[in-house]
Amino acid sequence: MNILVTGSNGQLGRELQELSCLLPAHRFFFHDFQELDITESSAVMSAVARCQPSVLINAAAYTAVDRAERDPESAFRVNRNGAGVLASACREAGVLLLHVSTDYVFEGNRPTPYRESDSPSPSSVYGRSKLQGEQLIGEIDPSHIIVRTSWLYSPYGANFVKTMLRLGAEKSELQVVFDQTGTPTSAADLAGALLEIAGHHDPSRHYRQTYHYSNEGTASWYDFACAVMELSGLECRILPVDSSCYPQEAPRPSYSVLDKSAIKRDWGIRIPYWRDSLAAMLSNQS
Repeated sequence: MNILVTGSNGQLGRELQELSCLLPAHRFFFHDFQELDITESSAVMSAVARCQPSVLINAAAYTAVDRAERDPESAFRVNRNGAGVLASACREAGVLLLHVSTDYVFEGNRPTPYRESDSPSPSSVYGRSKLQGEQLIGEIDPSHIIVRTSWLYSPYGANFVKTMLRLGAEKSELQVVFDQTGTPTSAADLAGALLEIAGHHDPSRHYRQTYHYSNEGTASWYDFACAVMELSGLECRILPVDSSCYPQEAPRPSYSVLDKSAIKRDWGIRIPYWRDSLAAMLSNQS
């Protein structure tokens, strides 16, 4: 089948490109912002008509969490309006929309993992823009599956792991917050899960589902940083500090672990432990 991927030069998009070579039975069409602005309806409709996809994977997003507080217009234009444009095109063409969302749709003030049925309550502009994108997809109602994820990293783009590797090579010690808990997620693992869903969906079925996907286990940013140093062999000491030591423009969830029971049950997806996936990524870097 044909699979159209938006945001193809981001972390997730690059990992989808890497995996596509392992799926020669499918034909992939990769478009980044320069080729396809998801907020432009005519461009999206033309791309769908040209590529004739069975599935559209939306890996495009505005992800500058702090900048979104200063520039909410841009965040909502991409994360809400862009999602709506894709949903309309998919509904008209009968295409399954696989849309990636975020743990930031939750306020993050509870001690147990969030399920898909829990009520979202975002506290940041970024979280609100992503939630309204989800809601707009639901209102337009193409066949759609929304996958929320968290703490994404990869060898590509800007992310926490790459920042820790750079700073760890430059400094003897770093301070990292210990009072925000979630789950690091390998973009490669998420890409694999999305392609698993894409390849095994029932084209005759109209999907209206939301799932959670992150790697297994939990960690604070402090734990995550310690693991990066340990697994990469860097001798940079990590010191735990409270979030108040590093005030940020956008509020962060203090606990945003996602319950993955549904996606494992419905799609038979096996999810690796976060440290194992981090070790695999770092070993490929060396």
